Amino acid sequence: MSTPALELVGVSHRYGPLVAVRELSLSVAPGEIVCLVGPSGCGKSTLLRLAAGLEDLQTGEVRIAGSTVADRRGTVPPEKRDVGLVFQDYALFPHLTVRDNVRFGLTRLPQAEQRDRADVALAQVGMTDYAGAYPHMLSGGQQQRIALARAMAPRPRVLLLDEPFSGLDTRLRAQVRDDTLHVLQQQGAATVIVTHDPEEAMFLADRIALMEGGRLVQLGSPVELYTRPADAFAASFFGEVNRLAGTVRGGAVATPVGRVPAPHLNDGARAEVLIRPEALLLSSDPSDTAPIVARVEAARLLGRTSLVHLSLRPAAAEDEPETVPLHIHARVPGQFLPQQDSLVSIALDARQAFVFAA
Repeated sequence: MSTPALELVGVSHRYGPLVAVRELSLSVAPGEIVCLVGPSGCGKSTLLRLAAGLEDLQTGEVRIAGSTVADRRGTVPPEKRDVGLVFQDYALFPHLTVRDNVRFGLTRLPQAEQRDRADVALAQVGMTDYAGAYPHMLSGGQQQRIALARAMAPRPRVLLLDEPFSGLDTRLRAQVRDDTLHVLQQQGAATVIVTHDPEEAMFLADRIALMEGGRLVQLGSPVELYTRPADAFAASFFGEVNRLAGTVRGGAVATPVGRVPAPHLNDGARAEVLIRPEALLLSSDPSDTAPIVARVEAARLLGRTSLVHLSLRPAAAEDEPETVPLHIHARVPGQFLPQQDSLVSIALDARQAFVFAA
């Protein structure tokens, strides 16, 4: 097994009474892209700054290519860590040309090699024609590419990107992150990207590190986090869910939309069931024999999918004599817009439903 390009071992960090990172360990392999994702204030940017050396390490150890760059005995400054940084605001120098911005971190190299390295990096991000331009002449997406080229020019072992697409509008963001992914894959450096956007993390990452309250909740591939969430927070972070309550009986929880297996919980345990809207398969065909029927409250086309608001009155359980109408959402591919107050039948894809102890 190759030596990790970046290792964070038992890292904790606090700002006064606030614990920003709690006993967190993470390793990133050469060429791997890992996204740190989580809600605002979960500690992901602090963790990136600790890896970069922009914050003094308080507890734990940071290693780059097997060499310790920070522990309780001391720290190696950022410029000597063999890392490249891309900040949220790109931090380009307005008085320097694009080429000079990119070669800024190459001062220890001969002039000719500085220029060659800068031009190679600009070519990688498709900005060769703008080498003589100044930052104010560029769009937000172009500035982001220049910041990435500047980080790559020294050919670091590790690239650290902090919310690199947050300043771009939605349409431009999709294009720029697509271009960036291909550049990062070609570059081959270990890359850590901080983002609050779960879809962005799933698009970019080989592995996702999901954080909450300074701790690592789950680490794995995008498929693992989406299809096998560790807890209710992980399940709900990567998309809307319908939340239902129930009791485990016979290894499953009976819900108004179908039974959901719960082999990991004891019979009689109270449980929380999270069902993704796309797990509810709808049909408006009156010949459909599915036993579960719901009333349509509203239906909206959202482009690639339709969101259907449903109301159904579940059968009363023995220990729950009174029932109230249940409001749930279903997401259907393409255009599916049944009329308000019409009836639809529901089938459940239990693979997209998750049960956790209440």
